[in-house]
Formats: sequence, C-alpha cells, structure tokens
Amino acid sequence: MSRPAAKKELGQHFLVDPNLLGVIGRLAELGSEDVVLEVGPGLGVLTTFLADRTARVHAVELDRSLEPRLREALEGRDNVGLHFGDALRLDLATLEPVPTKLVSNLPYNIATPLIVESLDGLPSVGLWCVMVQREVADRFFAEPSTKAYGAVSVLVQLAAERTGFHTVSRTVFRPRPNVDSALVAFRRRELPQGYARVKRLVTAAFAHRRKRLANSVELAGLATRDEATTALAHIGREPATRAEELEPPEFVALADALAP
Repeated sequence: MSRPAAKKELGQHFLVDPNLLGVIGRLAELGSEDVVLEVGPGLGVLTTFLADRTARVHAVELDRSLEPRLREALEGRDNVGLHFGDALRLDLATLEPVPTKLVSNLPYNIATPLIVESLDGLPSVGLWCVMVQREVADRFFAEPSTKAYGAVSVLVQLAAERTGFHTVSRTVFRPRPNVDSALVAFRRRELPQGYARVKRLVTAAFAHRRKRLANSVELAGLATRDEATTALAHIGREPATRAEELEPPEFVALADALAP
C-alpha cells in the first residue's frame, strides 16, 4: 500500500524514523499497565510501538483517509482502539479504560490547545510525552520576562514538572517540516485549588500582552482596574506590572486576592 500524502492544512508530518521510538519510550516511562492516549497516529509507526509495550492505546485520528493504512499497520494488535474525529471536540475524558499517559507526535496546529485543555480536562493523565515544534516546547517551561513566556507556560508549570527534553531532527518526518521539533516530557503535580479560576485569570492576563495586567483583567470583565491594582499590591506587585513578569505561583495568589 502506497504511503498517503500528508495534508498541510491538518499540520501533518508523519513520523517515519523508528530510531526515535526508543527515546520516546524512555521519556514516556512506558510500562505494561499503561493506558496511552495518542493523538495523530498518522501512519501508525508510534502506535505499533506503544501497543507492543502497554496495556491499551487510544489512537485519535482526524484524517479518515488514513484508516486503511492504520488498520494494516495495527493488524493483530487488539489492544488498540481507533477513534476518528477532532481531538479538540471529542470527549476524551470518557474513554475507557481512562488514559494514564498522553504520548503523541502532535499535529502542529492543535498541540498547544490540546495540551492546555488536557491539564484539567484529562485528570487521569499523569504523564505527557509529546513531540511538538521546538518553539512550542520552549514555551511550556519558559521563564518569566522572556519572549517565550505566556499563558501556556504558566498553566503547564502550575500543573506539571518537566522530566525530559530531546531535540528532534527534521529528517525523522515525512514530509520534512520547515521548523525544528522537540520531545518534551512532564509529570502531573496536584493542581492548585481553584485552578479553573486561575486559568481564566491567566488567559485574560496574556490576552493583551503589552498592556498592564490590571487593564487586561478589566478588559476581560474579571475585575475592575482598581480591584486588580489592589490585588496586585496584596501580592507585592506594582500597579504597572505586566503579566509576563509574574511567576506561575503568583497567578494563584492573585486569583485568590481577586476572589470575592
């Protein structure tokens, strides 16, 4: 069977080099009892590797035209469930058995929103090992007051700690992407109390990155500028503070200070 052509509009870059699989297995800390969620299985190279080492793989693929190739690659592996649809729209929390790890070569165009939503939307996932664009991987654990630091940095760092990082050559994909990639692994930590409230605040704070944080909060309708300024003073920050200056735990403190 000929290899299907990747669809640019879906952000597809198929993993074709099996030499990288060992690195993924090590960073994902795969075990025989793991239930893995894989988003974007593509040609099934990673899927077969996961299926041979874990109890169950839920493989979610948007592109229905890949089904024949996937079923051929997975023939004889009855511990793989294929789910066709948009991973951002499917209710992945209802999968049975529940996934304990998310291990994927993520399509570029959904990587960030999928990771952000999985932090609280998939509470059963305890470890992520994902291949993403290098600049996206850098954002996950960026430091405050850097260009890469943003809402995703804060949310990921509040929910997890990084356990591994590995740069990836462009040559392991077909078609070869025009950007560098990286594998990044991180393990869940307990979410802060009131995480949903913190998430809304973080999203609002970075929605207008060049504005003062108090102004951004007011624009989002979460509090008045005066209330936000008072809350900033409560955590020891000046009225002119911008979102990128705050450490992740300070957003938790700020959300608490803003709470009625």
